[in-house]
Parts: sequence; C-alpha cells; structure tokens
Amino acid sequence: MRSGSKRTVVFLFLCLPFSSTALQLTQDFKESAPGRNLKQVEEDVHEVHCSRERSRAAWNIIDEYLMPFVEKEQYLISPTCRLHPDNDLYRDQEQHKFHVDVDEWRCGYCKKKFYEEKYLDKHFENRHYNLLNVSTGRCMADICGALHCDLMLEPMIRKTKCNPAAAARNRHLCESLANSCFPVNEGPSASRLHEFFLRQFCDAHTCTGKRKPLSKGRRKRTSMTYVTISILILMLLPLFYGFVYLYQRGIKRGAQELKRISQGGRKKKPY
Repeated sequence: MRSGSKRTVVFLFLCLPFSSTALQLTQDFKESAPGRNLKQVEEDVHEVHCSRERSRAAWNIIDEYLMPFVEKEQYLISPTCRLHPDNDLYRDQEQHKFHVDVDEWRCGYCKKKFYEEKYLDKHFENRHYNLLNVSTGRCMADICGALHCDLMLEPMIRKTKCNPAAAARNRHLCESLANSCFPVNEGPSASRLHEFFLRQFCDAHTCTGKRKPLSKGRRKRTSMTYVTISILILMLLPLFYGFVYLYQRGIKRGAQELKRISQGGRKKKPY
C-alpha cells in the first residue's frame, strides 16, 4: 500500500511541470489571439479596393469636359452627386502631388521627392494612408464606365467589338448621373446642364457608332511650349530692337560721314 502511494506521489510530481507548461501555453495562446486578430483587422482595413489610376482618369475627364460648362452656368453641384470632388477618395492626396520637373515629383505632405508618379502613388499608400477617408466607400473609378475613362487611359487602343449589354449598363449609369446631379426641376441652368451631360457623355453609349463621346468641347489649357516660346520672345525683343537701333544709328552716321567727305572734295583749291 505504501509502495502504491509513493508511485502516485511520484507520478503527480512528474506531471506537474507538464501541466503547468500546457496551462501557460494555453494562456499565451488566448492572450496572443486578440493581438493577431487586431493585426489582421488592421491589415484588412489598410487595403482599399478602389483603382487610383481609374479614379484619376475619371476626375480628369470631369475637370476637363464637364466643369468648364458647370462654371459657365455658375451652377453648384450637390455634395450628394457622385461627380462632386468631395466624393473622390483620392482627391486630397492628388491635390498634394506636385510635378516639379520632367523626372521629379514631390509629396505635398512631407516634401519627399520621387522620379516617377507611380512611386509617389506608392508612397501615399504606405505613408499617408491615414489621410484617406475610407469610411464613406467613395470611389470615382466606379463611374468610369459612364465617363469613357478608357479613352483617356488607352487613347490608341484598337477598337474592339461593341458589347450591347455593357453599353446599356454604362448608358443607364450615365443617365442616372445626369438625373441626380442636374435635376431638370431645379431651374434653367440645371436643365441645360442635364441636356449637355446627356449629349457629352451618354449618347455615345451605343453600338451604332454614330455618336462620338466628349464631342462638346473641353477646358482650354495653356501649353507649356506656348508659355516657353512667349517668355523667349519677351526676352529677345529688347535685344532685337537694340540691334535695329544701333544698325540705323550706324547707317545714319555713315551717311553723314560720306556727306562730309563729299563736301570737302568739292571745295576749290586756292591758286
């Protein structure tokens, strides 16, 4: 009996460390699980399912092919309209992007410089993600189909066979944008812009090919080449006029000298 008791005590003594270790591992696992879950949540939150490139193309089209006519009508687009700049997820970051030189892009937040725009975009994603308002789920890329973004992203792409179903979807989205952003019952300006939007964007969503998109004009932008040439002309004009002045002065002085010599030769010699 004593022998059996001793064996039981020894067995319990040997099992104690293993049970303590197992208990500690279980506790560690329970404590670390929330940490891993939180990290996973943070990684999931950091991922944005919205194409920056297509969002940029959509806003460029709005800015060039729509806003000049909206400004001409002095019409204020409602913030609920999906065409409003506040509904662009990347608008604030795009406004803090500066193209300093041909191979130099600068971040407006931290002044860091990059050789190409794509590296600056990556910098925004990694370092300034917290400045994105992802709570509303806004994405300009979602309306790219209605705005013909592919013409700006791939202007030289070979024309493919038209898909009637896709054209119908894009036309429906386009018309819904016209109705929500420019309600015809809000006055003459809204009515004119509604009609303009249909002609500028929606009519081309067809497979007949009779209507061309973005055919109603765009914002006139000052070319950098034109600006450079204008500056050079302004710099060279004073030199040109100075050269003409000196040339005319030299001709005048030469004529006076010839006249003086001619008059001196005509004087009679004394006998």
